[in-house]
Amino acid sequence: MDSEKQRLSIEAARLYYQSDYSQQQIASLLGVSRPTVSRLLQHAKEKGYVRIDIIDPREDLDILASELKNRYQLDTVQLCYSPLNEYEEIKKHISKKAAEFIHEIVQDGDIIGVTWGTTMHSVALHLQSKPLKGVEVVQLKGGVSHSQVNTYAAEIVNLFAEAFQTIARYLPLPVIFDSIEVKRMVEEDRHIGRIIELGRQANIAAFTVGTVQENALLFRLGYFNEQEKELLGRTGAGDICSRFFNTEGEICSEAINNRTVGIDLSELRKKEKSILIAGGQRKIEAIQAALAGKYANILITDQFTAQTLLR
Repeated sequence: MDSEKQRLSIEAARLYYQSDYSQQQIASLLGVSRPTVSRLLQHAKEKGYVRIDIIDPREDLDILASELKNRYQLDTVQLCYSPLNEYEEIKKHISKKAAEFIHEIVQDGDIIGVTWGTTMHSVALHLQSKPLKGVEVVQLKGGVSHSQVNTYAAEIVNLFAEAFQTIARYLPLPVIFDSIEVKRMVEEDRHIGRIIELGRQANIAAFTVGTVQENALLFRLGYFNEQEKELLGRTGAGDICSRFFNTEGEICSEAINNRTVGIDLSELRKKEKSILIAGGQRKIEAIQAALAGKYANILITDQFTAQTLLR
């Protein structure tokens, strides 16, 4: 009798847990009643024929977030779970996480500075409306005017402004000028100066990080000559707001940096909330360098990127 009960309970467990049969289907197959199947399944668990492990990725995420926060001396780390270690999949999940976080923290009177790019566009698309008073949204860096790749610069600022029921403040200039003299002259315009100053005053900055790979957008658009591209490729680790830095987070070229329009990286260190939104294996070096430079006090990423950053 015991051996028959053992056989039936194991067979019922296999059909239920491995083959996804219903208890009624199992009852028909084994020639017993449905309540008997229920008792057989319970017997299988009690005897240890079945072990059920529940894996909650959130528990691991909390541990990873705490370790990242301590390792890189961050105020906050927000981790999302990505089912695949693949860039587009990771971007989808971190963008949603970032939008939820930003929605939660923005309050009346905040000034939000944003950058452009596909990650930031994805964040902007996920933002939920939050009626607030006195919020301002400002573009933190200039744009590109002759790219076949959409940077979504204006759309991102618009979407952020719509979410918080305010007006978008654009920075209608190329991100990098050919000469320092022309850039300085343009920045002297009082309207442009007002936008740049608003970016400095922003208490929240949301941005991603770029790479110095050959296919990087600014490399392809002719903003740099061959010597400059070689320099950035050799010494650079990444960029924020189109300002390029090395693995220590230090500016690679003051000459290029002085031609760049937008917020200085040193200003990001002063923000109440400086939010770096980035993930994926191809961005690891750039993220590490940005954290080494202390340009962010909040990191939003995924578990795969977090594990690599900790290694």
